[in-house]
Amino acid sequence: MAQSASKIRNLAGLAPWSVVVPVLALAAIALGKPDSGLLALVIGVLLGGAIIAAVYHAEVLAHYLGEPFGTLTLALAVTVIEVSLIVSIMLGEGGASQALARDTLMAAIMITINGIVGICLLAGGRRHHEQSYTQSGVSAGLAMLATLSVLVLILPNYTVSEPGAFYSSRQLAFVAAISLSVYATFVWAQTIRHRDHFLHHIEEADDHAHEDPVPRSKALAAGAVLLVALVAVVVLAKTLSPTIEAGVAAIGAPQALVGIIIATLVLAPEGFAAYRAAKANRVQNSLNLAIGSALAAIGLTIPAVATVALVLGLELELGLSAKGVVLLALTLLVATLTLGRGRTTVVQGVIHLVIFATYLFTTIVP
Repeated sequence: MAQSASKIRNLAGLAPWSVVVPVLALAAIALGKPDSGLLALVIGVLLGGAIIAAVYHAEVLAHYLGEPFGTLTLALAVTVIEVSLIVSIMLGEGGASQALARDTLMAAIMITINGIVGICLLAGGRRHHEQSYTQSGVSAGLAMLATLSVLVLILPNYTVSEPGAFYSSRQLAFVAAISLSVYATFVWAQTIRHRDHFLHHIEEADDHAHEDPVPRSKALAAGAVLLVALVAVVVLAKTLSPTIEAGVAAIGAPQALVGIIIATLVLAPEGFAAYRAAKANRVQNSLNLAIGSALAAIGLTIPAVATVALVLGLELELGLSAKGVVLLALTLLVATLTLGRGRTTVVQGVIHLVIFATYLFTTIVP
């Protein structure tokens, strides 16, 4: 057995820990919801290990595929698994989950555009003073994100076909089709038609310049283990949700904080990958990950949950509260201003982190 493991390692060329940890994390799913502090700690450690392994394998794929395919692969993989989790919850809870998609999308946008972008710009700015990126791709991504955010999370409050923050069936089907078409356009532009708009040529010249090419066998193995790691991250995050809920209740915080914590755990692989890229002076990759993840969250989640809702006759509460509308509008406005000149400093990072801290604080203290 040891010889077989050695042959597999030699063939794939992956670090042994990066394969063992995700497999253990996936196996830990069988333990179910933790009924003790020790078991919760073990699951938490395995969850953290799976996140680190996911970042490792994503970087291997990024080196093999080249940018922006590497960042797109990670963002797409995380979002597909997250959407599957949301749909499974909807199927299980039915009408009790009518606001789940809205809360998840809002948390995803705040975490990616304010949390991840803020940390990356702050970390990169501290180390490299100023960092540059290709503005055209970032501006296009933000324009698409603003359009989908308003159509999905704000416009339902102002339509009259249904009372409250709901779309009618025909309106929901229309918005689902629009969301999917906009995301498909983004992927097509990023990977085919305008790929150079999402690359920064200075970074591309230096990126992996002193590393050996990644063999095809290693890339395939990394892709397979990445999928295992991401499944483990999402399912273990959900498994820990009762423990998280108990902790949130113990400190007297609103239950909305639980969704934010789980969303943070699910998005952690992208966050760590973006952070490492920013510290390596590849802020273009960081922005591609953050904006691409936010777009994927809307462009893939809404078509999926809309289909489930229309088939099962469920209602989806999509419109944000007044507080949510203000924070979303502020986020989109500030992102347009801070990412509108092709260079970043710590100043922009601090501004985004202030908005993210405000979002967290007003969630805990509404």
